Parts: sequence; structure tokens; C-alpha cells
Amino acid sequence: MPLYAQRTAGMRASAVRSLFAVANRPEVVSLAGGMPYLASLPLEQLSAEVGRLVAEDGLVALQYGSGQGIAELREQICQVMALEGISAHPDDVTVTVGSQMALDLVTRVFCDPGDVILAEAPSYVGALTTFTAYQADVVHIAMDDHGLIPEAVAAAIVAVRESGRRIKFLYTIPNFHNPAGVTMSDERRVEIARICRDAGVPILEDNPYGLLGFDDKVHRAIRADDAENVIYLGSFSKTFAPGLRVGWVLAPHAVREKIVLANEGSTLNPPVFNQMVVSRYLSNFDWQSQVKAYRHTYAERRDAMIGALRTHMPEGTTWTYPEGGFYVWVTLPEGFDAAAMLPRAVTARVAYVPGTAFYSDGFGSRQMRLSFCYPTPERIVEGVRRLAGVLENELEVMRTFGAPLTRQQLRGPSSPSPDTA
Repeated sequence: MPLYAQRTAGMRASAVRSLFAVANRPEVVSLAGGMPYLASLPLEQLSAEVGRLVAEDGLVALQYGSGQGIAELREQICQVMALEGISAHPDDVTVTVGSQMALDLVTRVFCDPGDVILAEAPSYVGALTTFTAYQADVVHIAMDDHGLIPEAVAAAIVAVRESGRRIKFLYTIPNFHNPAGVTMSDERRVEIARICRDAGVPILEDNPYGLLGFDDKVHRAIRADDAENVIYLGSFSKTFAPGLRVGWVLAPHAVREKIVLANEGSTLNPPVFNQMVVSRYLSNFDWQSQVKAYRHTYAERRDAMIGALRTHMPEGTTWTYPEGGFYVWVTLPEGFDAAAMLPRAVTARVAYVPGTAFYSDGFGSRQMRLSFCYPTPERIVEGVRRLAGVLENELEVMRTFGAPLTRQQLRGPSSPSPDTA
């Protein structure tokens, strides 16, 4: 009799994780990790606030709490979402241990083995890992510089249903996409919401980067105009601190009931102390000015990366131009294999995430995700310069042997980690 559950067959360690143990050394410029730059946080004031929390409310903060999350934070989350046009009631919000757990809960509630989840091509590696763990089948849908293509969404729904399979939801990151860096246009949001609503396909809207637009524009959430068919995921990891692991799910009432039960089954309750730290930060600090400071920092680093790519990348390389968020999506010329090239890049003291990590079907061998959120502009430019040198060496090998490099496809999505999140 097999010892492990069938779903463990879909669990795979990242094929690049061991390389990142080397990539995290100081001499390596890591363009891989999606870690926010926290140095501008008011750490001294935060330290004092945490001290007051323990002194004044420690008996509450260090105790068990509600499986749905503390009421005050859920009310504040509704105020945060209102910036994106969402009108919501705190009763429909469930606090989770980061939005990664929210992904897990929604997938657990909705998906049986063999069910289909529609997702962008490429898509967030952490979501793909969760979907695979629950034995769901991911069907990727094409997108371009304006996000998901509505006609492709409609065609995928028809094709999947004609094959006799069930679609449980469409998963999308509409703002400053991870990993592609693109943003869904306002017109497409309306059209895709209509297509899914008419087809009876719920939308799972994942929006950790929505307040990090570099032109200070906050896009209207899909959930803002479709409260009954959209489940919305949010997080404080990118706008405050990922170490606190505080995210949330906003769901229609019937779905929320099941999310709360699943949440209680996983953790009993999300950590009360962490929630109260976030709540006090939102109440007692000028957090919106902090978000504006983040926007300025990340915009400067985006510009450094785009400028370096223009200067150093070989002819035939293309990339997206993000209007916010953390990432640039690079497509290399024919013949390159970003996954096979990664060990040589790390040897040259630069790291990235290969594109294959962001597909469930082995695609993405010519692509890579470059992150500009954490390194300084100077380090970004140096990292791209080193990367260009690796590409030049690869081109020289191809010129010498007259054939493309051997492709080594990674099977399945890489497991999420601080290096790939």
C-alpha cells in the first residue's frame, strides 16, 4: 500500500533552489527574488509601537483569536480596498497567513482532482504549485502587453468544456503581473468579467501589487464591478512587511463561510499578534506616504533595469515595460535556454528565475524573470551587465557549434520560496 497521498506526486522541489543558496551570497547580484525593499520603513517607531502593543494589549495579542481574523483589521482592509473601487463589508473578509495561504484555501474549497483552472501564460509560480498540489489541471491563456486576451479566455472556456472537463475558476494577476510585469487594461477587465460571468466561471483576482503603480494611478479592481463572481486576494507583504505574513480573501458570503472553515482547519486562527501589528501600523502611521515612497524607489530601479537592458542585451532580446510592481519579463533570442544557462550565470555572479518556473506545461525556456525591487540601481546595472556577458558567451558557443543549445525543460512549476515569490 502506498505510504503517501496521491497528491504528493505533484510536489517537486525547485530545480534551481540549490543554485540560489549560492546566488544569495553578497558577491552575486540577485535579480531573482521578489523581496520588497524594507530599508525605508520607520523601524525605530515601529519598534516602539510593537513594545506598546505588548505592554497595553499583550494578553489579547498573544492569545488565540477568530478564524476569520480580528474585526478592526478587517474593517481597515475594507478601507484599503476602497482605494481600488471595492465596496465591501468586513464580514466578507477573511484574514489569512499571507495571500499564499489564501490561494491554498480557495483551491481547497473549489477543486477536486482533474478540475481545470484557467491561468495566464505565464503565471505566478506559487499559484501553480498550489494548483498542482491539489491535482488541478492548469490551462494557460495567452496574454499580451495589455494583459489577458478576452478572445483567448472565451475560446479556452469553450475548448475545455467541449473536452468534458470542469472549469472551477480563472486565476489572474491584473496589476503589474508576476512574472510578466504587464497590466490588464480597464476595457479588458470589464470584458473578461462579462465573459466569465456569462459562462458561470468565477474569477480569482490576486492583487498584491495594486497600490504600487509608478504613475500613482490605482487601477479599478475587477471585483469592484462584480461582487458576486469575483474572489479577491490581497496582501500586506508588498506594501508593508512580508515577514508578518498577513493577507486576506474577500469572497461572496456563501464562499466566505467555507473559506473560514478551511482557515480554521489549517491554523485555528491567523496570528493575532501579527494582525494587531498591521492594524496599529494602518492606524498610527502615514502608511499611504510610505507606499508612495515605495513607488518612487521601485520606479527608479525599474528605470535602471530598462536602461541597462537597452544598453547591454544582445540583438533580438525583448522585454516588458512594467508600470508598477517588481518585475521585468525578458524573452531571449532563438536558441537560448534560460534554465540550462542559469548555472553559468550564477558562476558569473548574477541570478534570475528561468521562465519555465512560471508555466505548468514546460514552456518558457527562452524567458526569464528579472526582479528590480531589492538591489540598488547600481547593482541592477551591474547585474544586467554580467548577464549580458553570459549571453554573449552562449552566443559564441552557438556560433562555434552551429546549433542551438540543448533544451533542458523543468517539469512542473518550481516550489515558491523567497527567491521566486
